[in-house]
Amino acid sequence: MQKNRVGLIGSGSWATAMIKMLGDNVVEKDIYWWVRKQEDVDYIKEHKKNPTYLSAVEVKLDTDHISTHAREIIQRSNIIILNTPAAYLKAALEGVTKSDFEGKIIVSAIKGIVPDENLIIGDYLQQVYDVPLDHILVVGGPCHAEEVSLEKLSYLTFGSKSEKNAKWVASLLACRYIKTIISDDVYGIEYGAVLKNIYALAGGICHSLGYGDNFQAVLISNAIREMETYVETIDPNPLRDINKSAYLGDLLVTAYSQFSRNRTFGAMIGKGYSVQSAQLEMNMVAEGYYASACIQHYMHKHQIELPICEAVYQILYQHKSATTIISQLAEKLS
Repeated sequence: MQKNRVGLIGSGSWATAMIKMLGDNVVEKDIYWWVRKQEDVDYIKEHKKNPTYLSAVEVKLDTDHISTHAREIIQRSNIIILNTPAAYLKAALEGVTKSDFEGKIIVSAIKGIVPDENLIIGDYLQQVYDVPLDHILVVGGPCHAEEVSLEKLSYLTFGSKSEKNAKWVASLLACRYIKTIISDDVYGIEYGAVLKNIYALAGGICHSLGYGDNFQAVLISNAIREMETYVETIDPNPLRDINKSAYLGDLLVTAYSQFSRNRTFGAMIGKGYSVQSAQLEMNMVAEGYYASACIQHYMHKHQIELPICEAVYQILYQHKSATTIISQLAEKLS
């Protein structure tokens, strides 16, 4: 039986949370971590903490297993977890070749779309790196990094066409505060994770415009129906239950939680911040911003009507009045 060698690409809050899960999991494994900045690598090696994100989390890694060279981390691993913002994935994988991924399990913990290509991560891996679909896993579910750092009970869904691979990867992340669920709905989980960020952003905009909890409940109930319309158009699946935690659960926590960066970003837009100003002040990536333009592309391609996604796109990219657009959206909700 081959040894578990897990490489994680990414050093933000969600990546740091997954490093904690891997370290707290009891299954024997070697863990390798790609961290973008050398000064962060040096700090982590000395202090066993990420200086920028979730700095209370203890990093349980050998010091020679942390590197700024992604290709080195990937070559030393047989399971690779991708956990960067989608917009930065190409830069993180610069210099990595198809042969580096060959025969390995690639796990996407990225809840976004690669902007230039308008591709979800699974499709990007297949088209650019020739990774077979049954070697690709997606991780979804309501699981904020901040609550993982506090060891609050959370649930993750591992989606793969290979049940064996899904169970293998899940077994390496399960721990006292992480419960795992296995699914074969790769596309549903991945597109659901993209869409929920847009809906959370909409919720933030509405909150800043003065809409209350009653309206938010209607907005999110319409959002889950939009999500179902979209994923069933892109990837019809009669066995998919949109009310499961990987879809509805993730949508709810992203729309309502104080830790939701997409809701926070939307709230800033609703207060009148420009996109650039909001991004600079947050110092974190809100995947919903990039996802909005990409989903707009697919809406036109497949002729799907998604009123909430359309409203967010008009506010973010066409610079239309949030007050006017949300007022018009309110007439379309039910």
